[in-house]
Amino acid sequence: MGLRSTLDNLEPHFKPGGKYQAWYALYEAVDTIFYSPSSVTQSSAHVRDGIDLKRIMITVWFCTFPAMFYGMYNLGYQANEVIAAGGYALEGWRGGIVASLGGFDPNSLWDNFLYGAVHFLPLYAITFIVGGFWEVLFAMKRGHEINEGFFCDIGAIYADVAARPTTVAGGDGDIVRYCRGKRGVRRNG
Repeated sequence: MGLRSTLDNLEPHFKPGGKYQAWYALYEAVDTIFYSPSSVTQSSAHVRDGIDLKRIMITVWFCTFPAMFYGMYNLGYQANEVIAAGGYALEGWRGGIVASLGGFDPNSLWDNFLYGAVHFLPLYAITFIVGGFWEVLFAMKRGHEINEGFFCDIGAIYADVAARPTTVAGGDGDIVRYCRGKRGVRRNG
């Protein structure tokens, strides 16, 4: 019994009048991730293509990856330069992960990427979890399908914009500020 037949057997339970009709939006999202929708254009359309909007939006989401990877690297590079110059140390769980899997060398691609990743990926995960929860909740409440732009709008773009660090507190009370690629140290006191 394949995935297609399993989904087809479950579909009546999610249709109106079925046991899980409130969860139809979530079922439909899973079904159309793996397979094309069953409702297709019957008449002539201006554009004839085998790809649907969900596939296009997932491609757009993949296109944000180079910017995310470079952003993680650049964040790590900028911070590791300051750490190397000022002797600051990253503390907490992030510091533990960076210290155990890498280091704070601004000349190391891995160290820079790792530093940026431990700051960016938690934010990225939270935006997907919270945004996905609300997207599914509103789709279910309104009886609509889950929006195809979810990956791009909520997850990738918001996390890319929100991940810009504004301040990093140094060990001796100094505040290292990052603002559009420029950094500086402001002494407290």
